[in-house]
Amino acid sequence: MPDADPDRWKDLARRILASDPGSEDEFVRIFYPHVMSIALGRLRDVETARDVAQDTLFGVLRALREDGLRDPEKLPSFVSRTARNRVNTAIQKLIELRRSTAANRGGDQAPCAQEIVREPDMDEEERRALVRAVLRKLKPVDRQILILTLADGLNPREIAVRLGMKPENIRNHKSRAVKIIQREVRKMIRKGKSADK
Repeated sequence: MPDADPDRWKDLARRILASDPGSEDEFVRIFYPHVMSIALGRLRDVETARDVAQDTLFGVLRALREDGLRDPEKLPSFVSRTARNRVNTAIQKLIELRRSTAANRGGDQAPCAQEIVREPDMDEEERRALVRAVLRKLKPVDRQILILTLADGLNPREIAVRLGMKPENIRNHKSRAVKIIQREVRKMIRKGKSADK
């Protein structure tokens, strides 16, 4: 994360707004590595991460050129938030692409964390923590199959080859694991809501 010197960011934002030569290059030099690490950490694909990083930086530069940043001293936070939003958009597009490709091939679709945990009042971090807690309750083989499906994006045939099992068995394990997770998540959410009252 770039340093938290508010005067530095106010000055950089002012210079970009004034079309100061070199200010945009400086902005990219400072923030590109940070944005790229956010994108690559979540997407795990260099080309997609580069696209997201460029899209993020262009979007922030556009906002700076149009004086659309209310608190220029918070520029690093604005860049990080924008990067996370663009990464989430890219992930949604990849999920949709995977679904449409799977549907066209008649293959299985890998559920994402949002499909397993559909609680609208939870933010992404709470949802992830909840899924991690519930994953610990699964049998090791179910957990492994679900992780290979969700994290690695493998389909049942690929997982079957990797684990030496039949694809039908993989589908059964995955289906059972998803049902267990949904049931356990509902229990945990109910407990949380009753504890809040």
